[in-house]
Amino acid sequence: MVLPENNRIPDKVTTIHLIAVCGTAMGALACLLKAKGYQVTGSDNNVYPPMSRFLAEKGIAVMNGFDPSHLAYRPDLVVVGNAVSRDNAEVVAIGQMGLCYCSMPQAVNRFAAAGKRQLLVAGTHGKTTTSALLAWILYWAGRDPSFIIGGILPDFNSNYRSGEGNCMVIEADEYDTAFFDKGPKFLHYTPDAAVLTSVEFDHADIYRDLDHVREAFGRFVSIFKSNALLVSADDNPDVIALAAQAGCRRQSYGLGDDSDWRLDEIRVEAPLTHFRILKGGKPYGRFQNRLIGAHNLKNTLAAVAVADDLGVTPDQIAGALARFSGVKRRQEIRGEKNGITVVDDFAHHPTAVRETVQAVKTHFSKSRLVAVFEPRTNSSMRKVFQNDYATVFDAADRICIRTPSMLQKVPEGERFSSHQLVVDLKKRGKDTTHFDDTDDIINDLQHSSKPGDVILIMSNGGFDNIHERLLSVL
Repeated sequence: MVLPENNRIPDKVTTIHLIAVCGTAMGALACLLKAKGYQVTGSDNNVYPPMSRFLAEKGIAVMNGFDPSHLAYRPDLVVVGNAVSRDNAEVVAIGQMGLCYCSMPQAVNRFAAAGKRQLLVAGTHGKTTTSALLAWILYWAGRDPSFIIGGILPDFNSNYRSGEGNCMVIEADEYDTAFFDKGPKFLHYTPDAAVLTSVEFDHADIYRDLDHVREAFGRFVSIFKSNALLVSADDNPDVIALAAQAGCRRQSYGLGDDSDWRLDEIRVEAPLTHFRILKGGKPYGRFQNRLIGAHNLKNTLAAVAVADDLGVTPDQIAGALARFSGVKRRQEIRGEKNGITVVDDFAHHPTAVRETVQAVKTHFSKSRLVAVFEPRTNSSMRKVFQNDYATVFDAADRICIRTPSMLQKVPEGERFSSHQLVVDLKKRGKDTTHFDDTDDIINDLQHSSKPGDVILIMSNGGFDNIHERLLSVL
């Protein structure tokens, strides 16, 4: 077994091995470490493109499977991904060999964020887009930021960057850190500024209930230094309560009349959304971007508030927002075929699904909207949100629900029922169909779709490459 005293990063590190290197964040960390001059290796199960190719292009040797031989060269440090269990063969070898080990956020804090202003984005929803917006604004303003974010930014074709500037943007996750550290990842950082977007129940495999989630975010706001800045949403009661507990500078954002940062005069002229921002009740500037939906305007507002505190000017912010390309898998238009548009989104939590469906319907107001949903996360495959999902598709004209593909991972008594969801949606008068597999969905949409339709596909996974396969047959 690994020894607690070896959960540390030595003063001198040259060689680093990452267990479960093909995860989005772990892969980004591996690349950051390589860019900083460390000798990096990694291992994972089912090593396959695009991540295997991406790491290979960066010169990182990735070994398939987990085997003690991968540690035979005795790396100075082993970074253990949070999906790795204590009985993993390489973890067992760490203990037997007495190697030093750490978690991903420990490594980010030491090797990527040390000496930089740490700009964190936390909350149940909106972390990836808000982080991406902030990183892009800082880049456009010439601040040369570093970042590590949970989605690919088309403007950089990457989810990480190692810049020479003094700012590091971090998507701060509330998920647990590692098998040897069950606390949230965001507790490993020391924020100079942070955004708190929302607090809702999620990650049912980690958190017991909403009170447990509140406790975790309460610990987060308690780590702020007095001169740090907390930018908090004005429309979430738990965020408001938590912000009031923070012993640091505070600014609120949203649509509320009393908010420090407020959206005003919103006008949608697809593909652009125009809006005005008020700071302290006074006009701050007029802006436009290509993001869809009210929730993304609020994400934008949060990023603007942090950038302003760092001295970025309204003109610089306006230039950045007008050129921001979004984030892959966040209301990303994957293609159009014969007048039918296919949109991809990561939405899985009921609130995210509702906001996404409403946003896409508003943006494509004259189109028939077909919502395709795959429950795939540890929470969405549990019945904890069974009733909530029935209320979040109202803006869609037709709904396709897939049976969760990994339902066997959930104890039988706790499982979500896609059949029941379809029954409940039909009771609400919604045109809804249940599908057991992805092939049936593609076949149905191939024959039922017509020019002018928008097909919104929501899943936090690859969904059997449904997007490209559907575009090829429409």
